Amino acid sequence: MPGAGDRGAARARWLGTGLLGLFLLPVSLSLEVSVGKATTIYAVNGTEILLPCTFSSCFGFQDLHFWWSYNISDTYRILIDGTVKNEKSDPKVKFKNDDRITLEGSTKEKMNNISILLRNLEFSDTGKYTCHVQNPKENNFQHQATIFLQVVDKLEEVDNTVTLIILGVVGGVIGLLILILLVKKFIAFIIKKTQEKKKECLVSSSGNDNTENGLPGSKAEEKPPTKV
Repeated sequence: MPGAGDRGAARARWLGTGLLGLFLLPVSLSLEVSVGKATTIYAVNGTEILLPCTFSSCFGFQDLHFWWSYNISDTYRILIDGTVKNEKSDPKVKFKNDDRITLEGSTKEKMNNISILLRNLEFSDTGKYTCHVQNPKENNFQHQATIFLQVVDKLEEVDNTVTLIILGVVGGVIGLLILILLVKKFIAFIIKKTQEKKKECLVSSSGNDNTENGLPGSKAEEKPPTKV
């Protein structure tokens, strides 16, 4: 049987795990960074593209630090670096290494937007773009999100014929089912009304038979009393 020392050690491990969970829980629910649902975006050479990035924090932020980085193969560089003083201040750029980049972000209306616009795209701009955010108010906790940009000659047109056919077939089947249900309800309604009329006819017919047979309450012709 385990001794008191073993039980004490087990309790200590459980206590340590619980305290670690309590410490990590606020962090996991705090700073979040998003670059949208698309993991890859396409843009035509020579045009411009908006690289989206928004952040949120349950604990608020103060002197928040953000930056964008570019990474492809062995190449890594910081594109833009800036700060956001608080929730009422717009982002400010402290450094950028490419004049084609413009910060399009704003914290107005609680958007917390630190997106960047990249103009005059080149094929060499293809690569991973990562939005980094660091919040001193959360013990400098850092979070990031990455999006892949593919620069192409032209955007390929997506053939939606198959999709339209599928949608048409599905819509037709749904419409047919609805029509069948409506017809079924209409037939049930007609049958119900027909049965009600039959019942009324049977009741009326039964009353007439009783009258003709001279039953109580009938209107059968009374015979005068026989004279003695």
